Amino acid sequence: MAQIIEVTGLDAPELEVFSHLTEAQLRNRLEPEKGIFIAESPKVIDRALDAGCQPVSLLMERRKIPGAASLLERCGNVPVYTAGRETLEALAGYPLTRGVLCAMRRPQLPTVEELCAGASRLAVLEGIVDATNVGAIFRSAAALGVDGVLVTPTCCDPLYRRAVRVSMGTVFQVPWTRIGEGPGDWPEAGLERLRRLGFPTAAMALSERAVSIEDPVLQGLGKLAIVLGAEGDGLARETIAACDYTVRIPMAHGVDSLNVAAASAVAFWALRRR
Repeated sequence: MAQIIEVTGLDAPELEVFSHLTEAQLRNRLEPEKGIFIAESPKVIDRALDAGCQPVSLLMERRKIPGAASLLERCGNVPVYTAGRETLEALAGYPLTRGVLCAMRRPQLPTVEELCAGASRLAVLEGIVDATNVGAIFRSAAALGVDGVLVTPTCCDPLYRRAVRVSMGTVFQVPWTRIGEGPGDWPEAGLERLRRLGFPTAAMALSERAVSIEDPVLQGLGKLAIVLGAEGDGLARETIAACDYTVRIPMAHGVDSLNVAAASAVAFWALRRR
C-alpha cells in the first residue's frame, strides 16, 4: 500500500531526487546500481514497470491521487509525496506532465554482444545531444521494428527525463546499451566490434560516395546497423569513412537534409528487414 505523504517544505532531503539533483548525479556513473532516473506521466511509468524497473518514490498532484489507484498499487509500498500543482512545480522546477513523476532505479544494461544476439536491425546514435531527438528516435525505432539502439560515449543519456517522456516510454521497450565509455571506444573500435558481430554499417550522411536509401544492395542485407549523427554537424568524417556504406535520402525542392529524428524514421522504414 502506498504511503501518502504531504509535502510541507521544498528542502526536505527525501525530495532532492525530484528537485536538486542533476541528471549526472542521478545517473551515478561511479555506482550504477544506485543510479536513478525520473519517469514522467502514468503511461511512461507503466511502461517502465512493465520492463521491470523498480520504483523508489513518486511525486504526485493531490488531485490526481483518487484516479491513480492502479498505478499506486503497481508501485507497491513506496512513498508518494503530494501537494497542489503550484507547490510541486516550484519543487521540480517545471510543470509536471499528467501530474506525476516517479523516481526509479536504473536498469542494468545489456552488453553490446547480448543486444546484438538475434537482432537484424540496429540504430547507432553518435553524439546526439538533444534529448527530444533521442526520445523521438526511440519512438520511431519501436514503431518501425528496430531491434536495438546503441549510443556512443558522447550521446545524450536515453534515460534523461525529457528523452524518456518524448519517447512515450519506448526506451523501456527497445533494448539499448552504450557502445563504449570513452573517446577511444568510438568510432574505429565500435565499428569494428559491430563488424565482428556480423553487422555491416550504414552512415546516414551527405557525401559524394553516398548511395540512395532505395539501393537494392541495402534492401537485401540480412543485418545492418544504421548510424545517425548529431544535430547540425552530422556524423564525424572518420565515422563516415569507416562505415561500410554511406546512405542518403533522396529529397526534393533543394532540401539537403532532415532533422535527425525525422531522418531516423525514414531510414528505419526504408531499410527494414524485408
